Amino acid sequence: MSKEHILVIEDEEDILAVIHYNLAKEGYRVTSRTTGEEGLQEARETSPDLVILDLMLPGIDGMEVCRRLREDPATSRTPVVMLTAKGEEADIVGGLETGADDYVTKPFSQKVLSARIKTVLRRREQAA
Repeated sequence: MSKEHILVIEDEEDILAVIHYNLAKEGYRVTSRTTGEEGLQEARETSPDLVILDLMLPGIDGMEVCRRLREDPATSRTPVVMLTAKGEEADIVGGLETGADDYVTKPFSQKVLSARIKTVLRRREQAA
């Protein structure tokens, strides 16, 4: 049985590579995209189990990506974990109010990110 599919939408190649490597090492199936547009298309086409979403993306930013994911019936229930350098209270509240299930600020601990992913996926499973 393969683990869940996680879509990572992150434009910083170094961060993307680290996240991708560590999640794949944990057994997740990982897909990566570097723009909001590509991420939205991938989410609609593959229905990932969870999306890790940066806020500061080229083109469509992360807040808009999250809003569109929530509006689309095909992705409205897909959990979203925002991972961003924007750590002000207003940013965190805005992200959660837009529909994110969790919010992690950069720099981040891979262990903490992994634990939060597991928690969000567990909540999703219990709600199903």
